[in-house]
Amino acid sequence: MTNMPPPAPAPETTHRFPCDQCGADYRFAPREKQLVCDHCGSTADMPELGPWQGSINELDFKAAINNLLPAQEIEETRISKCPNCAAQVEFDEVTHSSECPFCATPVVVDTGTHRQIKPKGVLPFALDERAANRAMTDWLGKLWFAPNGLQEYARKGRKMDGIYVPYWTFDADTKSSYRGERGTEYHETRTVMRDGKQEQQRVTKVRWRAVSGQVARFFDDVLVLASKSLPKRFTDALEPWDLGAMEPYRPEFLAGFRAEGYSVELEEGFVEARAHMDRVIHRDVKFDIGGDRQRVHKIDTQISDVTFKHVLLPVWMAAYKYRGKTYRFVVNGRTGRVQGERPWSAWKIAIAVVFGAIIAAGVGYVVAMNQ
Repeated sequence: MTNMPPPAPAPETTHRFPCDQCGADYRFAPREKQLVCDHCGSTADMPELGPWQGSINELDFKAAINNLLPAQEIEETRISKCPNCAAQVEFDEVTHSSECPFCATPVVVDTGTHRQIKPKGVLPFALDERAANRAMTDWLGKLWFAPNGLQEYARKGRKMDGIYVPYWTFDADTKSSYRGERGTEYHETRTVMRDGKQEQQRVTKVRWRAVSGQVARFFDDVLVLASKSLPKRFTDALEPWDLGAMEPYRPEFLAGFRAEGYSVELEEGFVEARAHMDRVIHRDVKFDIGGDRQRVHKIDTQISDVTFKHVLLPVWMAAYKYRGKTYRFVVNGRTGRVQGERPWSAWKIAIAVVFGAIIAAGVGYVVAMNQ
């Protein structure tokens, strides 16, 4: 687990932006790409960034794990940890209790602080709550075996939570040497006996030759989920993310939304990133070996210039309790892609089984009559 250096002596960061007209809080509106006050309707443009603020800089991985990051790269946030699913959700200083957006469990906000590496980039929401709810409702509507009560619950426009989910991205330069074998296929014809008769059979064989070589690849923005609150199969299914639209981090993008604190530490995240890199390198080696078939015996990889970023990606989330069980649905806040836990209706399944049996019996009767 990475130990963080003391944070810079600055006030705790908040994501509340008072309206100039009425004092209520602005929220970031994805459609308008502006700050909007729901109380009085006033709007405000996103502030312009200076030249030095307009780029997303990578951080040195070795410096981070050796506690040598500059103090300004560390921040303090107030985090509430859900007692049910262990999600760590960031709150502002006026929030005292809420419902966990990941599992719908009531939580009480801890007044303590959490030190973490600051986000360097954010992918802003492009879909508002109405569009996300429509995408989720359409997805549920295609699940015929889902309980009607759950589908109706979603159609009523129940509130969804906009969450910025934490990710790590890693860049690295790799050079790999390998040893293996290249297989070249050739064919032979042999005579075999079948049913007392001789037949000619064409057989494929492989001629193997030892090979060695080198491959190199630069990895850019290997994405690793830094949260343990949702099953990875959910978040993986939301890909791809348009990381090319990433913006330099500005707290204004978080106005009206929540941000989850990362629970996968930097070193743990790099282990997953390295496993991804190794799979890609293994594929590169097989391509470099060529031939019809390949055997890879050994790969030695030198990795250098490893850098990283803490980034936030937008997810609309709904957690519904139905007959004592929580069902969770997530929507990519950029593309509207939906993933979630599939609920099943026992009576719909029973009806389908009965109809299936009736149809099968009818088909059997018709076949029997035709005979």
